[in-house]
Amino acid sequence: MSQRSLAQWLTRLEGLHPSEIDMGLARVRQVAERLELLQPAPIVFTVTGTNGKGSTCAALDSLLRVAGQQTGCYTSPHLLHYNERVRINGQMVSDEALCEAFAAVDQARGDVTLTYFEFGTLAALWLFKAARLDAVVLEVGLGGRLDAVNVVDADVAIVTSIGLDHQEYLGNTLESVGFEKAGILRSRRPVISGEQHLPSSFKQKVAELDCELLVRGVDFGWQPEGEDGWCAFARVDGQACDYHDLPPVSLPRDNLAVALQAFLQAGFRLPEPKVRQALAAATAPGRLEVRRVSWRGQPRQVCLDVGHNPHAATFMANALAASKRERVAVFGLLADKDLAGVHLPLQGMFSRWYVAPLDSPRSRPAAELAEHLSERGEQVKACSSIAEALRCALDETASETEIVIFGSFFCVAAAILWLSETSGELIDG
Repeated sequence: MSQRSLAQWLTRLEGLHPSEIDMGLARVRQVAERLELLQPAPIVFTVTGTNGKGSTCAALDSLLRVAGQQTGCYTSPHLLHYNERVRINGQMVSDEALCEAFAAVDQARGDVTLTYFEFGTLAALWLFKAARLDAVVLEVGLGGRLDAVNVVDADVAIVTSIGLDHQEYLGNTLESVGFEKAGILRSRRPVISGEQHLPSSFKQKVAELDCELLVRGVDFGWQPEGEDGWCAFARVDGQACDYHDLPPVSLPRDNLAVALQAFLQAGFRLPEPKVRQALAAATAPGRLEVRRVSWRGQPRQVCLDVGHNPHAATFMANALAASKRERVAVFGLLADKDLAGVHLPLQGMFSRWYVAPLDSPRSRPAAELAEHLSERGEQVKACSSIAEALRCALDETASETEIVIFGSFFCVAAAILWLSETSGELIDG
């Protein structure tokens, strides 16, 4: 048993490798083979995509657990606690379990250097293997082809969406991004696509590997049903199958449909009432998540979204457009993100923007955000921190005004922490 605390381990992991990101699988595979982690469970789902990975993983994990499976789910990054990244049967693993896993990886790696993410991925696989699970869901951290998660062969590969992000690593065209994400495909194993406009590079890889490809809107998807309801359709053993009277859900229905099709494609089955139960129970903090808090004796509504690229901003804009209520934005963005692309689909949707730097050396300055938005006709107030931005937004708006907090995991995490401390209510889920 390691004598280091989790905080000490995480600090150590940050300094083990000279680069935060070092694309390539050779080092990770070497350590994974030593620990016999290449088959962490009998069934493995691997999930890549520009957006929608976290909610798809959450929905798939929920379906599997309702079906009686013992599950592991690995996602990144985390909002408040590193433990959020590794869940077994829906529960975050303990500090002690993570420390034991880190110690096992550290001993096995010898003189092999690992990045923070690579070390954490191997630790998650170690925990899943030790727990003797039935199925695991693994979210790709970056791209696909060279991501540490890709040392494991997926029984079912999932791509949620394909857009431009992390261009310094994945390239600046959809074809290059599609090529990288197609790296998780395996010969003659199914791939479930939430992306409806797949680049030719991705489709070429599907053909080369003779994968069965199922695409949202063609083979599976969802439709409105009645006034407020919805139904999902999917392919089961080659036949069309419908799921009616589905309940209100907190996650995007596109991603729920992807998760349902992947679940079915792996050979699992559930009666309709159990499907409804699983989809309703699926949650992913910070994905268009609406919370209500008390501020100076008044109930207030805030919407939290970790979206940080144009694709996510477009999705958020479409979701917000369903309601005409007044809104303001609390916004922070990393310097390597596409500010113009994020702002464009949201232009004119907020009566005011409260902008602030993030708690990261990669943050874009508030003055730069304010200048860009002001030049495009937005009302903007620059603040010194996300906490100050949120406090100003709460103090300077009417109680019925919704506050939308978005732009980064850093932004949402800072808002949750500050609200928890100041409102006296535990809202970190």
